[in-house]
Amino acid sequence: MSWLEVSAGRLAANYEVLREVAGVPVLAVVKADGYGHEAAVCAPVLARAGVEWLGVTDAWEGGMVRVAMEAAGIARQVQPRVLVMCGLLLEDAETVVREDLTSVIWTVEQMSWLSAAMETVRPGTTLAVHLEIDSGMTRQGIAPGAGLEVLLAEMYANKVLRLDGVLTHFASAEVAGSALTEAQWGEFALAMRQVRASGMIPSWVHVGNTSGVDLSRAMVKELERVSKGSAVMVRAGLGLYGYCLPLEGEGMGARLRGEVLPVMCWKTRVTGVRVVEAGVAVGYGGTFVTEQRMKLALLPVGYADGLRRELSGAGWVMVAGKRAGIVGRVSMNLTVVDVTGMEAAVGDEVVVLGEGCTAEDHARLCGTIAYEILCGVRAEARLVR
Repeated sequence: MSWLEVSAGRLAANYEVLREVAGVPVLAVVKADGYGHEAAVCAPVLARAGVEWLGVTDAWEGGMVRVAMEAAGIARQVQPRVLVMCGLLLEDAETVVREDLTSVIWTVEQMSWLSAAMETVRPGTTLAVHLEIDSGMTRQGIAPGAGLEVLLAEMYANKVLRLDGVLTHFASAEVAGSALTEAQWGEFALAMRQVRASGMIPSWVHVGNTSGVDLSRAMVKELERVSKGSAVMVRAGLGLYGYCLPLEGEGMGARLRGEVLPVMCWKTRVTGVRVVEAGVAVGYGGTFVTEQRMKLALLPVGYADGLRRELSGAGWVMVAGKRAGIVGRVSMNLTVVDVTGMEAAVGDEVVVLGEGCTAEDHARLCGTIAYEILCGVRAEARLVR
């Protein structure tokens, strides 16, 4: 009983800001269902905005994005390329091949799965892959050294897969002058020297996230140095949707803050209104007891929809442009808010997340980051201007 209004205009404008700040192509990340904004809604907007690459979580999401773009009238041959960012399993290989996705890989076993799928689905053709380097994140990827040398030799000999890109990911991209990032650059440079020594030259080399784009003067310069002739690209997700983490480090101000604007407005409607006297307990556990006569509105959203339980007694929604505080505990699908002195009635529209109550507000109150707040929202998305 709630919905998202996703602004196509703001999403496209945010992409343009990121591209201008970066000065190089930007891979638009729509993984995790478009950071909660619905990838099937966002991908066609970004494709029409001129995005060359989209980043998805897995093969299933990549196929869904392909279908969504075709349904929006964007023919397969002119769609952005789609990078599967979060690993590959045996059961994913045929989908990657069938949907013409570009998978991130880092093991010989993953290469064998894709090669076998190619023989079944697209014999006689080649498939682009991107190799992830573990430069110090200790998550996905292969570290430079003997193991990478073996993998590169296998790839060089492979007649079906072609090395189209090399990438890495930074653990502290939002920290200017981070010693960890500096060490990761060193490892990535070492890996790139191994790649070139193998006789293969990738078309793309890419790194980063929104925080890295915010620091892109330094990042892109270093990326171009390491890439040595390959086209460079940066990746961005959070900034597309209007948010950016604060940068750390002396003299560092976020260039994107205020330039990118929130894309999502999460809305619901009032389903009940009642006036109660002083001394009335509200919600589970009776954690809130009215101290005076109050007007309360019932909303059909709760933690099952992504309205965090930590907002109980602390968060607020917007009713007719005014704050209405959450009273009592946020429950699974219902939340009560204080509309005393307001002209609230059943059916009235309420902003749960958007103008006046941002993902950063929710994150601060919940002790988390805007990423988690956005990705946790569960509601049908509607595209608006």
